[in-house]
Amino acid sequence: MRPELKLSLQFADARHRAELPRHRVARWIRAALTAPAEITVRVVGEDEGRALNRDYRRKDHATNVLTFDYACAPLVVADLVLCAPVVAREAAAQGKPVEAHYAHLLVHGALHAQGWDHERAPAARRMEAREREILGALGYPDPYAAGR
Repeated sequence: MRPELKLSLQFADARHRAELPRHRVARWIRAALTAPAEITVRVVGEDEGRALNRDYRRKDHATNVLTFDYACAPLVVADLVLCAPVVAREAAAQGKPVEAHYAHLLVHGALHAQGWDHERAPAARRMEAREREILGALGYPDPYAAGR
């Protein structure tokens, strides 16, 4: 049984609402959790994504997912912000369905919220292996495979 998840799902940019029904988003995040969680997922447009990345990471461009982790034990508390236009561009460039890319990014963000990182090569290899394992169990292909 997966840990309990209290999920808030917000759409400032609703272009991918059909690919992100609440039950699917909850399933993807729960698959990555090892502890109960309260997570807000917010899907934003390019302007909000860029402003958040600039203000919190000092990078003046929109990125695919931002994780704001507030607590990881005993309860995971986090906000995951996904930039719909960036997700769409990346999915197209990688030749994958938007849904599969969102699944990957939500798993990735949920792992970050629990303390996983990919700043150094050994940690990146562990995190990517965990993502592959989770996504495979969810029925998605390896997001890091060549030609993805």
